[in-house]
Amino acid sequence: MSIPDSEDPISLFDTWFAEAEAAEPSLATACCLATADSKGIPSARMVLLKDADAEGFVFYTNQESRKGDELLSNPHAALCFHWKSLQRQVRVEGTVEQVTDEEADAYFATRPRGAQIGAWASKQSRALAGGFELEKRIAEYTAKFHIGTIPRPEFWCGFRIRPTAIEFWEEQLFRLHDRLVYTRTETGWTTERLFP
Repeated sequence: MSIPDSEDPISLFDTWFAEAEAAEPSLATACCLATADSKGIPSARMVLLKDADAEGFVFYTNQESRKGDELLSNPHAALCFHWKSLQRQVRVEGTVEQVTDEEADAYFATRPRGAQIGAWASKQSRALAGGFELEKRIAEYTAKFHIGTIPRPEFWCGFRIRPTAIEFWEEQLFRLHDRLVYTRTETGWTTERLFP
């Protein structure tokens, strides 16, 4: 067993995440987000983690996208981080809530101007009517916001996954992998080791 016992899964995640950033600086924040619609039909896609703390795991998106629709209608989700070079994986399951407008505004203000324009121009997950529709919309919003600060679109927000379970996985010889799962209780976290 190589995963250390810890009372706090967020501290362990922080340690692993820092090691992943050192080993895979451009990929450490990438994680697979799994959601399901109101009928339980699942979908998954890659997103970028923007914050992780005792409150949860945060990412940002267009709330009118498929994932936004699903998170608003069925506020449960899972994340999976896979850091291949470290032979590690972290799975997070939990309930979902939107971040505050103040949090979303603050993060939006840090994005490059082109990404801010893109947030306005892209009707994420909807069909393009023609080959140059996106380019036209980019030009339209570039002209609209050519001077000054670009405001955050109302439809662009952050979501926070409040974890109910976090599993840490580390590869071992002969596929006898180390697995440690934390489950949230009313008073904190319980832990148990799982068969590989």
